[in-house]
Amino acid sequence: MSDQRVKDRIDEAVLALLWLGICERHPMGGARTWKSFDWDAMARLHEKDLISDPVGKAKSVILTDAGLARAEAAYRRLFEAGD
Repeated sequence: MSDQRVKDRIDEAVLALLWLGICERHPMGGARTWKSFDWDAMARLHEKDLISDPVGKAKSVILTDAGLARAEAAYRRLFEAGD
C-alpha cells in the first residue's frame, strides 16, 4: 500500500472519530468536536476544508458541513456493524 493511501486511510479514521466526539452543532453550520488526534492528520483534514484550523489554544475544531457529512459516513462505514 502506498504511503499516500495509508495517510488517506488514517485521515478517514480520524474524521470518523471526530464525528464521534461532536459536542455541539455550530450555528454557522458544521459541528464542534474535540481535536485530540494526530496533528499531521488534523492538518491534512484542514487542507481538505473538512475542519477548521486546528492550530490554536482551543481544544476543539469545527467540522465543516462537508466534513460533518464525510465524518458521519466514515464512522458508519468503519465502525457500525453491517446488517
